[in-house]
Amino acid sequence: MFRDRAVVAEGSWLRRTAPWVAPVGWGAVAVSWRMWCPLAREPGLPMRVATSVVFLTVGMGIVLGVRCGLRRELARVRAVADATQQVLLRPPPARLDGLTVAAGQLSAFRGAAVGGDLYEAAATPYGVRIVIGDVRGHGLAALGAVVALLGSFREAVHDEPELAGVLRRLDRALARHLRDRAPDARDAHPVAEEFVTLLLLEIHPDGRVATLICGHPGPYRLGGRRIEPLSVGDPLPPLGAFPLPADLVPYRGGLLRPGETLVLHTDGAEEARDHRGRFFPLTAVLAGAARQAPAELVRHVHTALLRHTGGRLTDDVALLVVRNDRVRVPAQPAEPGLRRTRPAPSPH
Repeated sequence: MFRDRAVVAEGSWLRRTAPWVAPVGWGAVAVSWRMWCPLAREPGLPMRVATSVVFLTVGMGIVLGVRCGLRRELARVRAVADATQQVLLRPPPARLDGLTVAAGQLSAFRGAAVGGDLYEAAATPYGVRIVIGDVRGHGLAALGAVVALLGSFREAVHDEPELAGVLRRLDRALARHLRDRAPDARDAHPVAEEFVTLLLLEIHPDGRVATLICGHPGPYRLGGRRIEPLSVGDPLPPLGAFPLPADLVPYRGGLLRPGETLVLHTDGAEEARDHRGRFFPLTAVLAGAARQAPAELVRHVHTALLRHTGGRLTDDVALLVVRNDRVRVPAQPAEPGLRRTRPAPSPH
């Protein structure tokens, strides 16, 4: 084991020092030539020109070597970021119990593939359960809370028969994370400035939608050219800001009919501004692409967002789109003239 670690450490050291080998070698040759070569000590313009060319070549070699090393390091960092995103914010399944699902995120942190937004969808015995949330702040500093919440959600949705139980599990996971981040782990009160807005949905096979919303923007329902907010009930405070109430009752007045689409988003989508300070017209963009498939709709909104902001986002943006592709089977009427008769009783 120790030998393997030594081999890994030696390989890492070689990768870090490889870009410097050629420039340092060229520099040593140039200095040796200038100090000990008799031709370099001769006066006159030709020797000065030759010396300048040698040192210019060495300088260019050093710059190119460092540049190549930085490009390789950047490629490794991007590969790690892509792998992290696939594990942390993995793409949801394209089909979940008759629903077509697509999701995507734009990070405001330059060079980051993940940020402070989270989403997940899972088919469970209690219906398709979906979460979308926004951790206060963005970029790499919010990843810890995202990891804690998604890990808890992925277990709780299959264990908890009630949506309220899932929300309480998420609240406890966030509280543990904030306590662990506190300077003094014995402090039982997490930092009040850190919180998470959250939206939980449970879509049943008949299209009924149960929701619990914690300070998060409500979803939009698209049907044909019609776009309207989905009823989600009274909002709760964001997680981490205040304790959850003792009685948690999901709102069950929502309905997703066959052919209709739900668009879940974080507040970065509606609060994005252009160079004139105008907000992004999310509802107008959705209305113009209401008939598109969920994956195409996500790409359409992202493209419009980047065009509106000039590629300069100030907050992370997450979208999750769900379309009900279940087929409603109408009741078959009985044929006229046919009557269902009871079998004659047996003489025995």
